[in-house]
Amino acid sequence: MTNTHETRLTALRERLKAADIDIALITDDDSIYYLIGYYDYLHMEFGRPTILVVPRDGDSTLITPSIDYTIAQAQAQVGHIKPWNDGVGQEWREQLPAATKGAQRVGLEPDHMPPVVRAYVDSLIENVKTSDVTAILSDMRMIKSAEELQLARHAGEVASAMMAAGRAAIADGVPEFEVALATSAAGTRKAAQLLSDHYDDRAMSPNTHFLQIMASGDTITKTHQRASTRVMHHGEPVFLCFCGMTNFHRFKLGFDRTFWIGDAPHDQAKVYEVALASQQAALAALKPGVTAESVHAAYARVIEAAGYDFPFRCGRATGFSFLEKPQLVTGDKTVLQPGMVLAVDGSVSTDTFRAQVGDSFIITEDGYEQITHHPKTVNELII
Repeated sequence: MTNTHETRLTALRERLKAADIDIALITDDDSIYYLIGYYDYLHMEFGRPTILVVPRDGDSTLITPSIDYTIAQAQAQVGHIKPWNDGVGQEWREQLPAATKGAQRVGLEPDHMPPVVRAYVDSLIENVKTSDVTAILSDMRMIKSAEELQLARHAGEVASAMMAAGRAAIADGVPEFEVALATSAAGTRKAAQLLSDHYDDRAMSPNTHFLQIMASGDTITKTHQRASTRVMHHGEPVFLCFCGMTNFHRFKLGFDRTFWIGDAPHDQAKVYEVALASQQAALAALKPGVTAESVHAAYARVIEAAGYDFPFRCGRATGFSFLEKPQLVTGDKTVLQPGMVLAVDGSVSTDTFRAQVGDSFIITEDGYEQITHHPKTVNELII
């Protein structure tokens, strides 16, 4: 077992003991990867659950489909692997009665446990107390290790390469999907270079995935529109978002820009300037020791002072999941600490136009380090 994963499992066991939890059943794919380095790609879309059993004393056990047993053997940093096969015996249920026997309190991830698994587990432990271990894992994952921060920086390089390639592909008469092809190819090539130069991991794919978030022209107000066959034209705005595609070595980031082809209409440029100012206000507040909600408040004040409603939270933490703790939103009183990775946005929405600019940052001892890079003034965003 690598020192990193052994350290994480040990830390989880210590927290289970402190919470008087005898055993935890981990079913969130990203938490399993964080704890033992295993990711099987099957999830529940194929009806095949993977469950990590972590007792507060003793070895952990991975219950996973036998179709990926060889991958589990190669990747999973865990005490035991128990493969199960489709339609054979009780399948994934086989190991759980013995694993939970005698437990007085069982830790679960209620929001990340597939309903079919939860129903069976409930039948096993109907007279046993349960606890939600989501908060325990979320707190563990907030502060990134040095290895994770390296992944974050490299993810930023991948994202920046995708943004540059997307910008270069945007032009009058070009369909949106051509931009998506360009961003995917650039991100894949940058990821492949980084994997070759810095990582001894031939199993990790460099290929980007997730449909490109993109809108142009009269679709610009559709926040999560995907690249289509729509042809872009001179004078139109174009929005690119990589919040789903920036995924290097399974580390996620947020990254957005708004562009214009040939010219930026004055009314749209004015709206964009407010969006940019809202991000700048958030960044002026972003530092260790402040609450997450205070960063959101700084962003929201700028937007509201300009006569608009803020369209969404200012940002969120990322890592091996797209959404982690804390969120930069009203009500999240988490104090920011060095080692957190946060996506920070500025945005304004109107009936006919939407502007957004977003980047990702590492909280440092005295401020922040920006890890996604692309120009962001109006003049610099005109293609």
